[in-house]
Amino acid sequence: MIYSSIKRRLKAPILLNMVIFIGLMTLLFNPLAKAALIKGLMKVGLFQPKLPEAVKVNSATTSAPDIVFQGTNGRLLHLADQRGKVVFINFWATWCGPCIAEMPAINRLYEKLKGNKNIVFIIVDADHDFSKSRPFMAKRHFTMPLYQAASKIPESFLSNAIPTTTIIDRTGKVVFHQEGSADYSNPKVLEYLNKISK
Repeated sequence: MIYSSIKRRLKAPILLNMVIFIGLMTLLFNPLAKAALIKGLMKVGLFQPKLPEAVKVNSATTSAPDIVFQGTNGRLLHLADQRGKVVFINFWATWCGPCIAEMPAINRLYEKLKGNKNIVFIIVDADHDFSKSRPFMAKRHFTMPLYQAASKIPESFLSNAIPTTTIIDRTGKVVFHQEGSADYSNPKVLEYLNKISK
């Protein structure tokens, strides 16, 4: 009797540990599970982008490099040709949980700003594999323009971390750079982009 009572008491912690272990492994190896967790954390206010306190034209010290991107239609887009416009660049991949988590917010931001001719969105498939990224975006009804790099990306602009998001002002200066997920559906992001695009 004592043995069976001890055995029952030990079963509960073992089962709990197994459930926790399986949950952690799922988060570690399943990008969709990781994305769901990050999306949930975004809803409670975490992962907010750290935008500059004030909008100051020419306040940044780093100029954007001249990078060439290729769209799904084969057309080339030169970053240097975008002077006079605000450029929102996001590097992502279909297998990246944090990337998947922030994509709906970026798409909502794009939908609100796509009519602003002074703002350009460049959503870059870091894997250079349109055969995966196009169906991924179509399945989720994302309407953002999809590109891949057609020239070398300087390491100062994109290191080994994705997602990476950079905002370039109308003068060609980098005014925002973030590695990791962020909730770009935050109204402050919309307000910031509208201000610096005037």
